[in-house]
Amino acid sequence: MPAFKTIDDISSPAGKRILVRVDLNVPVADGKVTDKTRIERVAPTILELSKKGAKVILLAHFGRPKGEPVADMSLSLIIPAVNEVLGTKILFAADCIGQDAEKAVASMKDGDILLLENTRFHKGEEKNDAEFTQELAKNGDIYVNDAFSAAHRAHASTEGLAHHLPAYAGRTMQAELEALEKGLGAPARPVVAIVGGAKVSSKIDLLQNLVKKVDALVIGGGMANTFIAAQGINVGKSLCEHDLGETAKAIMAEAESAGCAIVLPVDAVVAREFKANAANETVAIEAIPADAMALDVGPKSVEAINEWIAKASTLVWNGPLGAFEITPFDTATVSAAKFAAEQTKAGKLVSVAGGGDTVAALNHAGVVDDFTYISTAGGAFLEWMEGKELPGVAVLSKTA
Repeated sequence: MPAFKTIDDISSPAGKRILVRVDLNVPVADGKVTDKTRIERVAPTILELSKKGAKVILLAHFGRPKGEPVADMSLSLIIPAVNEVLGTKILFAADCIGQDAEKAVASMKDGDILLLENTRFHKGEEKNDAEFTQELAKNGDIYVNDAFSAAHRAHASTEGLAHHLPAYAGRTMQAELEALEKGLGAPARPVVAIVGGAKVSSKIDLLQNLVKKVDALVIGGGMANTFIAAQGINVGKSLCEHDLGETAKAIMAEAESAGCAIVLPVDAVVAREFKANAANETVAIEAIPADAMALDVGPKSVEAINEWIAKASTLVWNGPLGAFEITPFDTATVSAAKFAAEQTKAGKLVSVAGGGDTVAALNHAGVVDDFTYISTAGGAFLEWMEGKELPGVAVLSKTA
């Protein structure tokens, strides 16, 4: 990963107008923010710059307004939650460019924090339009990107601004990039990856990239059934993409040639109904009944997974091992997560995890605080794992 500048490299931030791209795309229900995690992640950068006397101008998107103002996608709705997390009252401008923005910026005092309205209210944002980007840049002296979760998008506020202003990584972006470098960039070996979730089709690029980079790839969740069926084993009524059998075989062949072990379930917890506490049994993977579906990997599989985690120096995790949302089919995910957390706390493992379902599963297991790093970025984390260049990261390079 190329070297990048951080806010430590900003000389004399006091009095400077610093445009900070943050991710404030938080869930809202009945007019209230229901999860403040993303606000909490960017708070350190905002508060640090404010305490250093900078004029902190926040750029963010909210929802998918498709280039037009939409009342219920106004960032004004989340101001109470931002105030609560920051412990201070922020200012607000009714537009991110034009007179409203310019007047609000001009009236700022050193240390003030100003939130500009949703950047996606303008079509130029997602188009990375040069004129729109220049309008944004007018209000800043320095650009800081603290939104890794939007770094896979080459938008005006995530990539374009770095071509107009001195560009730096915020604390959240810095932490994410440093953690990802430890995960797959220059990891301590052996490296084990756990990939779960429902479908192979959504993670083909990911699997093809990982087999070249890790020592063992553990495949769980519904996607494991596709690999098992590709070997001629009947998976009953389990979720399975039978049409991707050849793709699964190709990935296994790539893994073999790269010296990467593929770890598939050897037993499964099966049920006839997809519901909490459904009658279930544990069977060998070759003995899944024709009228049943695999909803979790079994105890022998968990034992094998934990053996690989014990051997590992680095663990990268994306996706649950089973239907963790319903008991008792959360058992394998919780067991492996707790073991990984123990290894991490003991200083034996660097553990990096990300993706929406993964974060939810690790929260469910109660181990989020025990992993080395948990990424809240969905698409950006997945594209990084796929080995793709992220425009919002590439542009922060010291050589960019």
